[in-house]
Amino acid sequence: MPHVADGARIVAAVTLGTLTALLEAAFLLLALPFLGNPNVSAGATRLARLEARRLRLDPAALRLTLGPAHDDQPDAGPDEQPDGGRALRYLAARLPAGVLGGLILALLGYGAYIGIDLALAWANGQPYDGMRSSLPLALSTAVVGVVLLFLDLSGLAGVYALERRLARRLLAPDPTEALHRRIAELAESRAGIVAAIDSERRRIERDLHDGLQQRLVALSMLIGRSRRGRPELLDQAHQEAQRALSELREVAWRVYPSGLDTLGLGEALSGVAERSSVPVRVTCDLPERPPMPVETAAYFVVCEAVTNAAKHSGATLITVDVRRCGTMVVVTVRDDGSGGADPAGGGLSGLARRVAALDGRFKVDSPTGGPTTIVAELPCG
Repeated sequence: MPHVADGARIVAAVTLGTLTALLEAAFLLLALPFLGNPNVSAGATRLARLEARRLRLDPAALRLTLGPAHDDQPDAGPDEQPDGGRALRYLAARLPAGVLGGLILALLGYGAYIGIDLALAWANGQPYDGMRSSLPLALSTAVVGVVLLFLDLSGLAGVYALERRLARRLLAPDPTEALHRRIAELAESRAGIVAAIDSERRRIERDLHDGLQQRLVALSMLIGRSRRGRPELLDQAHQEAQRALSELREVAWRVYPSGLDTLGLGEALSGVAERSSVPVRVTCDLPERPPMPVETAAYFVVCEAVTNAAKHSGATLITVDVRRCGTMVVVTVRDDGSGGADPAGGGLSGLARRVAALDGRFKVDSPTGGPTTIVAELPCG
């Protein structure tokens, strides 16, 4: 059954490719006098994106972006410029492949028509084109028909493979350019990690100085006063010690959740839900434990997102969903708050850098009025 489904998908893709080849031929003819126009480049890029999806290729991996002036796709980077030249070259190069696919489809349709006509004539015992039907003739015709059908289907598979190869060859960036891009991404990621670590250190220092340190000073003063003849202050000192211990535990969990090593991500996220002032519903559906860096990044994404929602959004419910999708662990945090979260803010930008360090993707969707959705995709395969 999978082979039949794949064959049907290839036939459908080549059929659609034949139709789009006619559309693209008309587009190229009309665009010839205006090749320098940005709208022509944007139109060619859109057509190339459609072809990439027809061939089950990722347009983002091929760097088929439209640029900020024409971008209507979520995976187009804001700083990338349109590359209509590559798209136009590809559209021109794939025209012969589209025509070839159409011819093979026409032969396939004609062969099917002849085969059905022969089968009906043989079943009714009538002569076909002056020839009397007989069992040897029917068998030999069936053998020839099966061979021709095989050749037709092989031709369609060849056209599909040729089109995919053309798309990769003409649309994918130059290997040297891709290497330079990767080096730049790694350099940016490394700088982001250093900035995120420094930011986290400053945050921990503020928590210790402004919170825990002040409580310990107050606790020391209470104990000193109680020693000077006011034993009733011991109860207050005991309460301050409990609060200080609670804040110290909270700071320790922000540095690194020790329960993550022993209990796993699901239990650690349950702890985040218990400590939140806003109700949090957690779903963690992982067939096996992911690598520790992925698990740690997922934990901090949830922790920071829940903390931000509880402090700033006015949410009444936060939902956390962690699941495995192929080779990715996808973390989704939604709240029903007022929205307006700034992806460039200290907390969220730090999370984006942490996710980018693992070659993951981080998205924030927070329109004014809400809701806010934060998605982190972490590769673990």
